[in-house]
Amino acid sequence: MPSKPSPKKKYGSKASQKVKSAMHERKHGTLKSGSSGKTVKSKKQAIAIGLSEARRSGGKVPPERKSQ
Repeated sequence: MPSKPSPKKKYGSKASQKVKSAMHERKHGTLKSGSSGKTVKSKKQAIAIGLSEARRSGGKVPPERKSQ
């Protein structure tokens, strides 16, 4: 019986580096949100900022989900 093909990675190494640095900044209280400049406190928001930066710099990241 043939085995399943290994799944493709959704995120590239650049994306993981950007998210890691965003989480590090959040932990130290230096991560600021976009236009408002307020300090980011939630992990989810830090991850979103990291992925957004990775997208802007051309990293391998799936497109954003469209809200309805």
